[in-house]
Amino acid sequence: MHRGVGAAFRWAWKMAASGAEPQILVQYLVLRKDLSQAPFSWPAGALVAQACHAATSALHIHRDHPHTAAYLQDLGRMRKVVLEAADESTLKELAETLQQKNIDHVLWLEQPENIATCIALRPYPKEEVNQYLKKYRLFK
Repeated sequence: MHRGVGAAFRWAWKMAASGAEPQILVQYLVLRKDLSQAPFSWPAGALVAQACHAATSALHIHRDHPHTAAYLQDLGRMRKVVLEAADESTLKELAETLQQKNIDHVLWLEQPENIATCIALRPYPKEEVNQYLKKYRLFK
């Protein structure tokens, strides 16, 4: 059993015992929109791979956090929201803001080019991070 699982069970048990509904956890990803357009014109599969890399990395790095452990307990109910950032500078500005506000996240850098492509937050209750992400639209 994973080290963070016990904490997740204690958290869920505490919520159930208090009569409160368990919080709905969401993993947010912010992917660069300009990579899908000229001059980059990355194929859809390459963009999806970037989001997958970032999401997997954030889950792994923050695997011991109770929210991550709880999120991974019910794989059929995982929620992800993929948002778009206009370009690399917008993505890096968001990463800086998240860092300053102590929001756990990963800024994925595609190698060997060292290109920032996607930000993935660890799973959070929507209410805790919505204020930092509300200006970003759903990725299209």
